[in-house]
Amino acid sequence: MTTRRTRPAPRPPEGTPPPAELARQARTVLADAVRIAHWAAGGTGPGSAPLAARALERAATALELSPAQVRAGWDRARLAGLVEIHGTTARPGWRLRAWDRDDSAVLRGWVALFDAWSLVHPSPEGVEATAVAEAIEAVPQVLSLLQLSAGPVTVPALLDLLGQRVAELHEERCEVPFGPQERPARAGERSDGLNALLLDWALEGLASVGALTLGAGHATLTPLGNWAVWVKLEQICVAAQSPAGNIEQPAADMLLGCARLTPGPARAEYRAWLAARTVGTAVAELLAVARGEDALLRGLAFEALRVVGAPAEPVVRSVVTETPLRPYALLWLAEYEGTDPDDAQDVLSREEATWLWVDTAAAVADHGETGLLVRHLDSAVQGTVPALLEEVRAVGHPRTVQVLVALAAAHPDPALAKAVRRAAFQVHTGGV
Repeated sequence: MTTRRTRPAPRPPEGTPPPAELARQARTVLADAVRIAHWAAGGTGPGSAPLAARALERAATALELSPAQVRAGWDRARLAGLVEIHGTTARPGWRLRAWDRDDSAVLRGWVALFDAWSLVHPSPEGVEATAVAEAIEAVPQVLSLLQLSAGPVTVPALLDLLGQRVAELHEERCEVPFGPQERPARAGERSDGLNALLLDWALEGLASVGALTLGAGHATLTPLGNWAVWVKLEQICVAAQSPAGNIEQPAADMLLGCARLTPGPARAEYRAWLAARTVGTAVAELLAVARGEDALLRGLAFEALRVVGAPAEPVVRSVVTETPLRPYALLWLAEYEGTDPDDAQDVLSREEATWLWVDTAAAVADHGETGLLVRHLDSAVQGTVPALLEEVRAVGHPRTVQVLVALAAAHPDPALAKAVRRAAFQVHTGGV
């Protein structure tokens, strides 16, 4: 017998709109991106990034938008997971298919865009990359102040906080000037000017994705921005529902209900769910969930298939040709054939292991805590972060950019976070 304690789900700040209203606001922010994603995924679209000039003109004409609006909407559609690039073909992302009926998919898409604000809004020209990276690293503190203030905050107050945070970053890195310093006051003025430029850039970038509004000398979080910052501060995860009643649930709901259970109780729940169905029906339902776009459910579906055992073997063997399922199926078959689970990873090629790493990272980014995503780095088969980034970029997983953006936002090492952000930008722009 196990005793499982749960804490009540935290309530958002008073005055936060309900999810349906937040989703409506997110749909408004991403309206052009959705139109462009539908156009691109309909077979007449751009196909690959960056958006080709001829496709840009066709889209602008068809959608009655300016070329600049099309280019901006295309970037947003990719970053929000509305469209995915497979080779040279644009395909609708799972969020686009669920856009009109699933508020949670809409909010996740908007949060992905919110996390990638620095990719949406080009950094000021002539500013060193290090200074830009420091500003990005300081933005969470700026957002926290805006969220805690629950109203407008003056730009001077935000600038003061940004300057303090940047100074702390320098101190943490022991960046203390050496030798006599001439005209310190003038150097300080210059630093304040750079911080002011970068703060304006950050606020404009956050405003461009609908996270805040700018007034005369002040900034205010929108309801969407306030909710997103609260979510991140509280580190809300998709908590599993009570195991009671999972037997009667569809496969996806049952798997989510078991997501927070330890392995033993989870297997007991899988067995109870399987016992209420024919094997063929259960296996088909689990594989249908695994083919979906939620990486967490994909992994859990194969955990449930491990409980099925031998009756699932022919069907699992038949899906090894499906790229998203192949790593999971190969691991399942290796364990089924007697390989020690600790050694099962050896059956995967380097590319398959990297794909699985990105897929698992996507599950953690969507459902897990920040610390889990950082620790997930240790599970990569590559020995170094540069090698991992190089192979992640080459493997072509449709969630690569979102995973890298989330990892950069989560990692405490500024240098590593900067390298990950650079890789995300290169994947996003199709660079090398």
